[in-house]
Amino acid sequence: MSMISAVILLGVLIFVHELGHFIFAKLMNVKVLKFSLGFGPKLLGRKIGETEYLISSIPLGGYVKMLGEEPGENLTEREKKRAFQFQPLFRRALIVFAGPVFNVLLTYMIYTILLSVQIPINIPVIDALMPVVDEVVQGGPAAKAGLKDGDRIVKIDGKNIDTWFDIVKNVREKPGEAINVSVKRGDKIYEYRVVTEAVTEKGGKGDITVGRIGVMKQNANFFTSIESKSIPDAFYKGAVATGRMGFFIFDSMRVLIKGDISLKNIGGPLTIVQESGRAASAGLLPYLMFMAIISVNLGILNLLPIPVLDGGHLMLFMFEGIKGGPLNEKTVQIAQRVGLALLIALMVVAFYNDIMRIFISK
Repeated sequence: MSMISAVILLGVLIFVHELGHFIFAKLMNVKVLKFSLGFGPKLLGRKIGETEYLISSIPLGGYVKMLGEEPGENLTEREKKRAFQFQPLFRRALIVFAGPVFNVLLTYMIYTILLSVQIPINIPVIDALMPVVDEVVQGGPAAKAGLKDGDRIVKIDGKNIDTWFDIVKNVREKPGEAINVSVKRGDKIYEYRVVTEAVTEKGGKGDITVGRIGVMKQNANFFTSIESKSIPDAFYKGAVATGRMGFFIFDSMRVLIKGDISLKNIGGPLTIVQESGRAASAGLLPYLMFMAIISVNLGILNLLPIPVLDGGHLMLFMFEGIKGGPLNEKTVQIAQRVGLALLIALMVVAFYNDIMRIFISK
């Protein structure tokens, strides 16, 4: 089930992304040679007009191949009129930019449809999710150990803490036990030994005993809920929800770059397979929500200024515009190799994290 749901999800996202490139290439009268869903050897293919439409064997990508896209192609003067590389700069930029934009539009469509049927969209708030203690309860275990307001909990018993929920989980499962808590205060790391308080709560299957240490969030609004009261309002609120989700992704990248959250949170294809399977098992609504989040992620991440990504191509176009002419072919090749190396390094980290999550869960 997980694999099927992941293939469907990735297939939809890739199709939408490549459809953006394809439609704008056609609008700009650029000849499209191939439109492939997936990479690798061809499974199915059919040529309609001047374009060959393919389904390829590796469903982790896709591509639109345009005439004149590869440097060094021998083209006649007539072919150059419809070749990508010989189009004005703004046309090439629009074709490249269209892919990420279509992914963002897919998220907007999903959110708008859900809002139009009175289903609210919950957007995470990055600052509220951070594991920063707003208030230490006087007389509680944390206060007795020495924790202070404003401390950022970074580890509990050696486990990295990236969100407030990580604190809650790690403390709750150890009632009445001594735990080692590492906190960041200013530029220094302090170590504390805290004996958790055992508290009885009512659970679905009777009373349960959980751990607490007496730390609080003053603003526990971890999500912003966006609702719509009518179908016309849903079109506006859908844009608001999409925009806020986009800002959440930017904020997530910001705290990742700053080192406020660990690189271990980066997930790859295996994580998508697992999470899409869980979302699909939970029903159509969670699956669509997950698709919307991954789609806007894909759109924004593709705009990062890394050569080989769409954002990298746009960056090179910008340099070409500043220079007032084509960039040196060798310079472009070097930039693409550097970009590919960065992308491979990121994929290695993501795959490693995926494998470790599976290993630890087992």
